[in-house]
Amino acid sequence: MNETENVAMFAATLLHSATNTNFFHWSTNSYSQHKALGNYYDEIVELTDDLLEAYMGCYEQIKSFPSTYHQPKEPTKYLESLKNFVNDARKDLPQETQIQNIVDEIAQLIDSTLYKLKNLK
Repeated sequence: MNETENVAMFAATLLHSATNTNFFHWSTNSYSQHKALGNYYDEIVELTDDLLEAYMGCYEQIKSFPSTYHQPKEPTKYLESLKNFVNDARKDLPQETQIQNIVDEIAQLIDSTLYKLKNLK
């Protein structure tokens, strides 16, 4: 994959994470999980938009995105896998500091959501 395809895949995965966490948000009986997941999906869309607009300002407009979609079964395991995905994918993304700073914000959002899911009952 070239860099533009990597960024498109990264963005698609993050946007799918908003859908997945929204489904978890609706289906939980836990108030703390409901709030943590709601906060995540509210913030991840804006961060993904920021990332893509920064990338396109530095490089080129992305006009093609992958169409694959996976619906996970459990929120904590899903966010742990998403954390690993972000950590692994960041090396294949542009290294400009403004882009990596947004990736840092995405990683922080995942980490804080995981903390809430694991520790706030």
